[in-house]
Amino acid sequence: MAKPRIRVGLLESTTFLVGAMPVPKYKDWEKTEFATDWDSGQPLYLVTVFLMEEERAEALTIEVPKGGLPNGLMPGVTVRPVELFASPWARVNDRGQLGQGISFRADSLEVGQPLTVAAPEKKAAA
Repeated sequence: MAKPRIRVGLLESTTFLVGAMPVPKYKDWEKTEFATDWDSGQPLYLVTVFLMEEERAEALTIEVPKGGLPNGLMPGVTVRPVELFASPWARVNDRGQLGQGISFRADSLEVGQPLTVAAPEKKAAA
């Protein structure tokens, strides 16, 4: 059964800032087998980003196939997810507790520039 997928719409002003280097996604808790992309068969990686939009910021983890990870990807660099989808999920763990959330997946990431902050202007002496 295919997971439900919801295309994520973004404002033009939305910025994604890489927070951590990609890490492999595993199928099992023992980390013995990579999770793979259903379409391409490539290993999946998890990239933590900060979504900044208008007056809010939120940390997200996005699944990206290995082939969609660009050169130059490092913390502090802006990226733009290509074909970003959200998938709601729910499961019952071995103790009978319900876990639920939303996972995010992109076909690839496009690298922008490192985010820079302008220095405050110095006031002239009176």
